[in-house]
Amino acid sequence: MTAPSPGLSAPPPPPPPSMRLRELVFGAACAAAVRAAARLGVADALGDTPMTVPDLAAAVKTEPKPLRRLLRALSCYGVFAERPDGTFSHTEMSRLLREDDPNSLRDITLWCTEPWTWDAWPKLDEAVRTGRNVVEDLYGKEFFVYLNEDAPESADVFNRAMTTSSEQSARDVAALLDLSGASSVADVGGGQGHVVASLLDKYPSMRGFLLDLPRVVENAVPRLRQGGDLADRTRIVPGDVRVSVPVAADVYIIKNILEWDDESTARLLRNVIEAGGPGTRVVVIENLVDDTPSMRFSTAMDLLLLLNVGGAKHTTDSMVGRLTDAGLTVGDIRPVNPYLHAFDCSVPG
Repeated sequence: MTAPSPGLSAPPPPPPPSMRLRELVFGAACAAAVRAAARLGVADALGDTPMTVPDLAAAVKTEPKPLRRLLRALSCYGVFAERPDGTFSHTEMSRLLREDDPNSLRDITLWCTEPWTWDAWPKLDEAVRTGRNVVEDLYGKEFFVYLNEDAPESADVFNRAMTTSSEQSARDVAALLDLSGASSVADVGGGQGHVVASLLDKYPSMRGFLLDLPRVVENAVPRLRQGGDLADRTRIVPGDVRVSVPVAADVYIIKNILEWDDESTARLLRNVIEAGGPGTRVVVIENLVDDTPSMRFSTAMDLLLLLNVGGAKHTTDSMVGRLTDAGLTVGDIRPVNPYLHAFDCSVPG
């Protein structure tokens, strides 16, 4: 064994299993601490220069002593860093809690720790036993009905989080996909249209379609709507894609919506195949719970889907099976980024 170089201390040994398990079962404390920092705006108040706790406390209107305790806990996980003089500074992770960071995860942090999650997580054993979501028993309503009727603030957080996620992943999707041979692309269940907007930017002669529920496409990105710079190349189509996909395109993008029950997913894929016809390219983009460097993140989302809507993330094999059963031919499978994979498919014929 090579001895550490003079002047360099050896890295601390990993904690023993008994301590690691203790840390895991207190995981809620870490999630709550990150949420608290996001809600208090600590990352926004802390600039490029380290700050004392009293100055930070004054900036975010808290008591100094409990704020120090919060920052000390977060620094154990690499969210903020405590310096030898007792001041605190940013880390790569804490900067992601800033609202003005181009890769900000503030809204996603809030969404994953919303009040309903604290009601649902303790009932995970029940969801595992039954295979059913627990939200309907908790609140007497389907999840999204509950959000929109009883928890509008949480619904707003969801919308902001999905917007952030879509904006960030859209850039990766557009960079990955080569659609140079296509003249039109349809973003199926495409939310506010960030993916189709990115693709239209990349291909100036391409036409685009955005399909989603009426209340969703009402909030499509302004560039796609009347008066926007992409409006003349975009057609916005309100409706339920599980009922109908009423547009013909060279390429169909289906991103992060094949998490429903098998029947509705099969209907959607059948609608796309019928709309496009033989030779059509269909690109399915999903999180996976295997073959990915983000397993902890993906498997956590998978369990949260079980709790709130009874859905599930896919393995590579389960996704290939679902696409093949629908009648698609699966070609390349490639990572889009550390947490998304693209399944490049075609309609045979």
